[in-house]
Amino acid sequence: MRKHKSKIIALIVILAALTGSWLLGGVPEINTPSSPINVVASEGEDIQIFGTDHAYARTPVEPEDMHITDEYFYVTLSVRVDMILYNMHLLHKDQHELIPEDGVIFPETSVRAYVGESVFNVLQREMRRHRIHMSSRWTPIFNSAYVEAINNLYEFDVGPLSGWMYNVNGWFPNFGASRYLLSPGDVIEWMYTVDLGRDLGVHWLAEDLYE
Repeated sequence: MRKHKSKIIALIVILAALTGSWLLGGVPEINTPSSPINVVASEGEDIQIFGTDHAYARTPVEPEDMHITDEYFYVTLSVRVDMILYNMHLLHKDQHELIPEDGVIFPETSVRAYVGESVFNVLQREMRRHRIHMSSRWTPIFNSAYVEAINNLYEFDVGPLSGWMYNVNGWFPNFGASRYLLSPGDVIEWMYTVDLGRDLGVHWLAEDLYE
């Protein structure tokens, strides 16, 4: 039993650094849409978004190996909190005003990315540029940053399994956004989960935790 508990604790620490430091505990009632969320790739085809064998999956790059240049290209960025709309009862009343009626904090927008930049670099710049609050933390042990809050919506604000996740071209990477090297045409989505990604259709995070 002690060995099993140690394994769970170790997994929590690892997953926290990669995708947000979510804690487990008593889980409040969570509402999830009856139909799954379909993500469309930049080419317009429907694709599966789960698992590390995704067609758009990429190998993580260490931040110190990313050399940013003056050359640039364009990617698409958006930030959404659709799942919070289904779970407003879990959010403090004082924060209800932070939730747009359509769940869109930052609409799908073509933005500039410089050669050598990561998903994190682009999010940080665009949030600052549009004066949207953002908070992040660096985790030296994993050489990666993760996003704690966007638009003053923090992890745990909508329950103990809530926090921010990102996907690129429909794939939810299992490593930090500061280690994802961007390519021309990438489609980046930041999405708020209230159920450790399962409400977004991502099951690998929970499966790894409970193995």
